[in-house]
Amino acid sequence: MAQVVSALDAVLQYLLIALMALLVLDVSWQVVTRFVLEDPSSYTEEIARFTLIWLALLGAASAYRRKLHLGIDVVVQRLGESKRLIVDVMTHCLVALFAVLILIYGGTKLVMLTLQLEQVSGVMGVKIGWIYMALPLSGICFLLFSLAFILEKLALGSSPDMPDVRPAE
Repeated sequence: MAQVVSALDAVLQYLLIALMALLVLDVSWQVVTRFVLEDPSSYTEEIARFTLIWLALLGAASAYRRKLHLGIDVVVQRLGESKRLIVDVMTHCLVALFAVLILIYGGTKLVMLTLQLEQVSGVMGVKIGWIYMALPLSGICFLLFSLAFILEKLALGSSPDMPDVRPAE
């Protein structure tokens, strides 16, 4: 499981870098065409919107993997080791449940519906279902990352954090 999660994390990082680069180039081109050429590009707004959707959902999964998400742990830190372990495991179980029900199941239903209805974007003509595919894909990432956290916590038998996967500062 650790190898799968590490490989997924590496792929996710490269994808996020590529998406961010695309977003920066796209918005920069929009600024150039609007203010320098005085002939705004019609497709850059859609590209930026769609890229931001993918970047936000996959970036949230990456932040969860690195424990960079928002969390209020004042109460949890005051608990004993065994109770902290229970709370940590339950928290990751809730994340897994959310990933399965909302992101994977609901996202897949949304993708299938929009593909079936043949909904397309206004300017580029891209099927909206492919844009919404970011929901189930991020859900799979969240699910795998939460399962890895749960297995790690149960294997350790206490609640120390997983090894820090954040880049060195």
